[in-house]
Amino acid sequence: MDFTFSEEQQAAAEAARGVFADVAPDAVPSPALTTGAVADEFDRALWARLTDADLLSLLSAEEYGGAGLDAVALCLVLRESAKVLARVPLLENSAAMAAVQAYGGPELRAELLERAGRGEVVLTVAASGRTGHDPAELAVTARQEEGEGADWILDGVQTAVPWAYDADYVVVPAHTAADRTILALVPRVHDGVTPAEQFSTSGERLGELRLESTRIAARDVIDVEGAWEWLRDLLTTGTCALALGLGERVLRMSSEYTSKREQFGFPVATFQAVAVQAADRYIDLRAMEVTLWQAAWRIASGARGTLPVAGDVAVAKIWASEGVRRVVQTAQHLHGGFGADVDYPLHRYHAWAKHLELSLGPAAAHEEALGDLLAAHPLG
Repeated sequence: MDFTFSEEQQAAAEAARGVFADVAPDAVPSPALTTGAVADEFDRALWARLTDADLLSLLSAEEYGGAGLDAVALCLVLRESAKVLARVPLLENSAAMAAVQAYGGPELRAELLERAGRGEVVLTVAASGRTGHDPAELAVTARQEEGEGADWILDGVQTAVPWAYDADYVVVPAHTAADRTILALVPRVHDGVTPAEQFSTSGERLGELRLESTRIAARDVIDVEGAWEWLRDLLTTGTCALALGLGERVLRMSSEYTSKREQFGFPVATFQAVAVQAADRYIDLRAMEVTLWQAAWRIASGARGTLPVAGDVAVAKIWASEGVRRVVQTAQHLHGGFGADVDYPLHRYHAWAKHLELSLGPAAAHEEALGDLLAAHPLG
């Protein structure tokens, strides 16, 4: 079996490294010293460079001006972005575009995909539900008015929507009276849409999205079975890729610091207690990596397994949530007081790691989901 990445996937990762090479993780005020958001909007200059490198249209088909690559390529790019704490909605925009391409109608695809791939339109996804713990699709109700092609009416609240104040459209999952889940593309500025500011541990501005009798045209609604589950799996897997990239950068920071910091005349990296802790975190990262690529490969290939793809995604998120938390905690310990210095970027990585750990469910939520899947699909 060949486990190497394809030439196209490696080219995407190389292009990403070039784009992110000069991005400073401390280019905005520290979240530890800022009341409210660290910046008014995402990094538009970086967004433009991603557009120029054709990394926004990575998953789009050639007919929409894209590269026609897959979830593995996207995760390779996201991994690089997290190493520098890139402040861009790359995951949300790419995943929403992929869902529109896979499940949206021809009119919606023609309207959005090329423009989003050129960076002219920004998409995000409301995936946290009302509280961050309940299923996102249950937080909003949807009903279609009578008549073929009639409008949909949405009511409910979605919380912690990333980049809600910057995106042009928010993809909102909602449930119908027939117990189906639809995806509605809700314009940021629209009748019946009221945002409220929320803030992440990373200092980024999130949004609570309140929908009150919000009318959405039928062409802007995806009413296809499995669309939301597919989008949620892709978002979760992308979050795992972000956690992996962040963890790899933090472990490197720990290695560089402990190799230079001396006690009793020796670098602390040579002490057994330090080496063992670093080795444990390296093992965490390798487990995060292998489970990530398993989940991304299942999404990209559509390959069947003993469990549905959601099982592999759950395993990946369990490792990502637990692993990235342990990596940053160990890094803080090995850095000593220096790790808490707001002039040193480690505390930023810790804040982003906490956000990623909880995004789309902590480890405990995915352990419960995995248990349900195992009960429904006995391995014997």
